[in-house]
Amino acid sequence: MNQRFTIDEFLTNRKIAIAGVSRDPKKFGNVLYCTLKNKGYEVYPVNPNVDTIDDCACYRHIKDLPTEVKDLLVVTAVKDTDNVVKEAIDKGIKNIWIQNGSETESAIKLAKDHQINLVTSACILMYAEPKGFHKFHQVVAKMFGKYEG
Repeated sequence: MNQRFTIDEFLTNRKIAIAGVSRDPKKFGNVLYCTLKNKGYEVYPVNPNVDTIDDCACYRHIKDLPTEVKDLLVVTAVKDTDNVVKEAIDKGIKNIWIQNGSETESAIKLAKDHQINLVTSACILMYAEPKGFHKFHQVVAKMFGKYEG
């Protein structure tokens, strides 16, 4: 289970890179990007296949991110997660959140082996000032003891 201080540490820095942002507004990576941006986070999209997302510059690789970005949210396809985590470690990123559905055992092990502050098995939208469905989901998770509060 994730420790709450690790989650809070991740969310304290308002500059978050998101690997796996899609151009398709129906895809979860795009929803996360837009939601966090609308909540006031400075969001840096990472996608090797596009130049812009929502009229903002998109980074093709983790290594291209500005040095002040120390948090990475991973919402990639599982086949890409290991490489993204390795790139983040090589870049010096110390806070990584691997979103549900993107986790791999090898990526988790790699992050732990490098003493990364790691969040897994949790949806960031339940913790980043949740509203609507995500607030409801947070309440239900609390009821069943699956929320790190």
